[in-house]
Amino acid sequence: MKSSIHAIAASIAMLCIAIFWTSSLVAEVFLDNAAVVVVKHAIAMYGLAVLVSVMAITGASGFALGKQRKGRLVDQKKMRMRYIALTGLLVMIPSALYLYSKSAVGQFDTLFYVVQVIELCAGLVQLSLMSLNFRDGLKLAGKLRAKKDGTSE
Repeated sequence: MKSSIHAIAASIAMLCIAIFWTSSLVAEVFLDNAAVVVVKHAIAMYGLAVLVSVMAITGASGFALGKQRKGRLVDQKKMRMRYIALTGLLVMIPSALYLYSKSAVGQFDTLFYVVQVIELCAGLVQLSLMSLNFRDGLKLAGKLRAKKDGTSE
């Protein structure tokens, strides 16, 4: 049961970040400032609540599952999760709130775009780390085997 909760919460978290990232990029590149405001509002007012909740569930369930298992994959997942959490708390959440506050008053200045680029880069890092954790979780669950050369099938 814990592993199912963990997998579902982690999947929702990855989906949230992918949606935030994609919607931000599409709004910035292809749409107008009004669309950017809508995207930033949705992320800050609704999306963060969902993301923080599922990340907490993912962390708590992962911690509980990690108590029962030892090894290199578990240690790597724990290390990555620390970076994911720190990036979220120190970069992603403050950036989302800052970008929303700037966009809400129509201040699309250089600093807005600098923070937007930082947020997009951090989002890619988070998605990459979460993907590696997802892969290793599948290995730990026996749903993905390692090839003889050490790579995954």
